Amino acid sequence: MSSTKRNARDVIIRPIISEKSYSLLDENRYTFVVHPEATKPEIRDAVEEIFNVRVTRVNTLNRKGKRKRSGRTATFGTRANRKRAVVTLVEGDKIEMFEG
Repeated sequence: MSSTKRNARDVIIRPIISEKSYSLLDENRYTFVVHPEATKPEIRDAVEEIFNVRVTRVNTLNRKGKRKRSGRTATFGTRANRKRAVVTLVEGDKIEMFEG
């Protein structure tokens, strides 16, 4: 593990916009794709720095890339592995980017 501190924009790659992530907004929970080696404290600090909110909890999950067939041949490839973070904010804090 590297001891250098990652930039907040390198830790949070992009938000996840899906039906399931939108259903979590009611519980004040937001979902992001994060750097594969990012730790929970790094993710918390990055979200607090970028969006100017307070984070109470960070849950992470690693998702293995799907195996996909390429064209008509019998060869297979795989999609990239992803790490997701579900971030719970303090009651009353919101991230405006997700709001309609």
